[in-house]
Amino acid sequence: MEAQPFLMFRINSALYGIDALYVEEIFFLPELTPIAEVSADIAGAINWRGEIVPIIDLLTRLGQTGQPYSLNDSIIMLKKQNDCLGIIVNQVCDVSMIETSQIASTASYRRSGTPDPAGSATYFVEGIAQVNTDLMMLLDADRLLQYRESIAPTHLFNGDSGELPAVSHPKPLRFQEFTPQQLEVLHQRAENLRHEVTSQDLSGLLPIAVIGLNGEYFGLDLEIVCEFTEINQIAPIPCCPPHIVGNINLRGEILTLIDIRMFLNLDPASKQKITKAIVVEVEEILAGIIVDEVCDVMYLLPAQIKPVPAAVQSQDEQFLRGTVRYRSQMMSLLDLAKILLQERLVVNSEL
Repeated sequence: MEAQPFLMFRINSALYGIDALYVEEIFFLPELTPIAEVSADIAGAINWRGEIVPIIDLLTRLGQTGQPYSLNDSIIMLKKQNDCLGIIVNQVCDVSMIETSQIASTASYRRSGTPDPAGSATYFVEGIAQVNTDLMMLLDADRLLQYRESIAPTHLFNGDSGELPAVSHPKPLRFQEFTPQQLEVLHQRAENLRHEVTSQDLSGLLPIAVIGLNGEYFGLDLEIVCEFTEINQIAPIPCCPPHIVGNINLRGEILTLIDIRMFLNLDPASKQKITKAIVVEVEEILAGIIVDEVCDVMYLLPAQIKPVPAAVQSQDEQFLRGTVRYRSQMMSLLDLAKILLQERLVVNSEL
């Protein structure tokens, strides 16, 4: 059965998905420059690696009223050839493989006759799929990118100048509740995005998935991550050490869940609060690492990684590759291979 990867995200608690192959980058909401004479659903523009890109308020585009923006909101950058745009979302969840047979077309919900015009909210919803207990609306990335061409003047977003148009605008309403300190965070994020990444820079960048454990941030090598998944029902495994949480059924495959907190000198997870996991593969070992949240995906230059501080206990240090600054605090980078391949993690298959 053919399956397609969809990046799942939430806006106002509703679940959406978009073809993951169109996703170029994900980052936290930066400062947006308001642009005159464009559609009301364009929240503004950013300088993204030297290219001026419109940012769409998807909730407005879909005809709904949104809440004020938050520092924890994210932007998903979509790109196909030379066309790109960003969409504002409240929470990026994970990537899920959806079989084509699971997708119900929305065509029957539309009026018969001609296709929906580009301005119609249903124009961008290509289907609906059941994901665990949620119904997920699947957006058509091609139509979004085509719509970007129809509502964004080409002389503003031609990607050549790298300079944002100088217009005088009041602060957008959904930014009104930001404090001066929060606005400075947005400004700094925008400045960081301005720097163009050359092919030489890309060759040395390390892709990192940022996860949350017990209120702390940890980074792990994105190359060993297969997917992110939500957990509904855990089958306990008898006679196992406490870091072996149990098994789950992942699309017909049995996956063992592991709590790595004990190896990081953290309190174990409460079984009532286990809802998310990262599926990783290390040397033919496939396992699910339970996490509190999946926070971000970022790219690091090796020079940004600092040695582990001497104050860190030696028991933890062997599982850390270094530290890096993230969200104004230091984040530890995990050597997940060392954790998964150590002897005390192996469970006797005869038990």
